[in-house]
Amino acid sequence: MKMKKISLLLLSGLLLANVSCKESEFTEAYPDPAKISQTTVEKQFTGVMYANRDYVLPGYRFYFVTLRTTLNHYNQATGWINDSGQYVPGSSGVEDVWYTYYNMLAQYRELQKVYASKTAEQQKDLRIFMLAASIYVYDQTQSMVDLFGPIPFSEAGLLSTKGGDYVASNAKFDTAEGIYTFLLDDLKSIATELNTLTISAGYQTAFKTQDFLNKGDVASWKRYANSLRLRILNRVSGVSSFQSRSNTEMAEILNNPTTYPVVETNAQNIQIRVYDINTDLNSKGFRDGLESTDWFGNTAGKAIIDNMNANNDPRLPILFEPGANAGGKYIGIDPTATSATQTAQYNAGQIAIYNRYTLSRNQFFPGILINAPQINLIKAEYYLRSGNDASAKTAYETAIRQSVQFYNGILALTNATGITGSPVPTAASDASITAYIAGTGVNWSSATNATDKLKLIATQKWLHYNLVQPYENWADIRRLDYPTLSFQTDNANNQTLPPVRWPIPSNEITYNGANYAAVKATDNLTTKIFWDAK
Repeated sequence: MKMKKISLLLLSGLLLANVSCKESEFTEAYPDPAKISQTTVEKQFTGVMYANRDYVLPGYRFYFVTLRTTLNHYNQATGWINDSGQYVPGSSGVEDVWYTYYNMLAQYRELQKVYASKTAEQQKDLRIFMLAASIYVYDQTQSMVDLFGPIPFSEAGLLSTKGGDYVASNAKFDTAEGIYTFLLDDLKSIATELNTLTISAGYQTAFKTQDFLNKGDVASWKRYANSLRLRILNRVSGVSSFQSRSNTEMAEILNNPTTYPVVETNAQNIQIRVYDINTDLNSKGFRDGLESTDWFGNTAGKAIIDNMNANNDPRLPILFEPGANAGGKYIGIDPTATSATQTAQYNAGQIAIYNRYTLSRNQFFPGILINAPQINLIKAEYYLRSGNDASAKTAYETAIRQSVQFYNGILALTNATGITGSPVPTAASDASITAYIAGTGVNWSSATNATDKLKLIATQKWLHYNLVQPYENWADIRRLDYPTLSFQTDNANNQTLPPVRWPIPSNEITYNGANYAAVKATDNLTTKIFWDAK
């Protein structure tokens, strides 16, 4: 039965995951949530992250129902056949994301409730669980704001806390700017607190057991917190009311790596790693999410293929396979062509697809949250704005090298063996990466002004994110207005081009109407998110 008020959802219990255990051990250690009556801070912490795992790990509904018809089109990460109404986000895909987020938030509110019931001494011992859960929830919250703008947040998910009273639990919509300010304030406090936090041996063991993301490594949680701060600060760098804070705090983080460590290498990436596909932490749904026959979920778009072809991008054969009848050539679907032309090319086996070995059939593909290439591209932006061209160049080139190495690393997953139906790509060599960085269309020196250098950075973000980090891809394309992507105008629909935000789901409007009224005027597909200042 679907709950009436999505922003108040509260799971009746917990499903927990220990990624190193076998399936039988998994079910024994973490019982059916409908059959447990009590929770603990430790287990509730795991429940927070577990609640939205299928929207971090590449899952079927995320890729097929949500991304296939929305962000992967808007980013031109994939190709598709033009049709009327193609720029209106499908309600089912949008609702899935909304429901999943508020399920997770409800788990987090229950964690806060259980933690608050503990004594001061117990809270001290359990503090790491609260801090880590907050970092994770704030990451997901930023993504929600970037999709929808104002959302219920500060008062959302409190149905259990308020004794099941639906009326009392109606959640107001917080402003997007207000949520961003809160996230930045609290993440800074968390980053500071993590530097002085001590954890007893017993609770350290419990944290390692329950933490399937960073395996109890506090240093990784520090990097996660500060890297997330960098991402949020960079997102608002063009907003006048945030510019001073953005510049000051980004400088503080980057100039004090011991106090504020960030993700620097791919070994430090913040991602859900898949260790055993017989647990609930796996990427089995990736295949059907991308490869469903004749739904074009894994077809290549022309813009990304043309860019990679023109610049001899070493990621091309790792990320894509040539069409079956394309003679080894990589060809993408032109989004400005007629649907008849697009369909004919596809039916003739001319269109490249995303590499099935690397991506869709790789059940061990990680759930990516923050990675080193992303952080170095953020650094490159910051240094470019600050007038530090040398540091911007270093960060930019480091990011490219790390991006190629990241995808090389996906091929090197020992558990990825046994994939059938797709040739095994050859990893890119160091020489090919060096040549790519030196190429005319990529070389930092080929851009003679700050605007063109920013375009280089934006292009590398787009290539690195592709369909693997869709939220970040769409946010940066909207914020930077680059790369410039061409779309066929849909004159048969009121929404003639891709939107700049998603609409609030109808269920929320129906059951939270009084609070929704405050944001109704901006709840449309054409009102930009506040950081989309250009």
